[in-house]
Amino acid sequence: MKRIAGIIVTSIMILFPVMAQNVDEIDPTKLGTDTAQQKLQEVSVDRFENPGFWTVRMPLDNGLVEFRRFEGGPKDKEPIQAEVEAGIQEEDRYVLGVKASFFRRGPVEILVKPSRPIIVEGIVKTLSVWVVGRNFNHTLKVWIEDAFGNEAILTMGKLNFTGWKRLSVPLPTTLKQQDYHYGQKSGIRIKGFIIECDMMETFGRYYVYFDDLRAVTDLFPIEVRDEDDMADNW
Repeated sequence: MKRIAGIIVTSIMILFPVMAQNVDEIDPTKLGTDTAQQKLQEVSVDRFENPGFWTVRMPLDNGLVEFRRFEGGPKDKEPIQAEVEAGIQEEDRYVLGVKASFFRRGPVEILVKPSRPIIVEGIVKTLSVWVVGRNFNHTLKVWIEDAFGNEAILTMGKLNFTGWKRLSVPLPTTLKQQDYHYGQKSGIRIKGFIIECDMMETFGRYYVYFDDLRAVTDLFPIEVRDEDDMADNW
């Protein structure tokens, strides 16, 4: 009887995974709200201006993968209002292009990884990135780590579309992004993107482009931190 119950629970977990949503349908103010005080801010985590910061990998038995920087970007991308009001103008001319040349069909994953994990402070509600998917049935996932070292891989969406599209995913409340005993310990670390390739479409060449990785994060825990507090990093 215990074994049957375990199978039922496992089935429920499979049927209801954390799935990506349309970015316009996600309300960050309602994600993981456990306090009446929030200060949500959209921030640009990385604009993919420096190709030397990123690396790409895939199994050599399946093919070769390479990357480079290109000028361009989505025309529909809107600037971050807080940056406009503050007069911040960071360079935003380039995108990251990735090309995979497959040797044969088979299950394969392409890893797009920063040279070091990208830290996002606060309590992160959503992550989003602009992508050109080239209308392949591959799936884009983001690999993250919370403040306690727990890792998670979240599905951002299918790449079966043409042109630029903004993919977004909410972060589950099961991630431990804050330690209430130590105010300096909060947020997540982004460890990379994973392209899970559809086995029937792992032939020829595949091109994908990335631009402007953003997060919506609650900065209230950071703003209330005392400036003269001690750092527990020794």
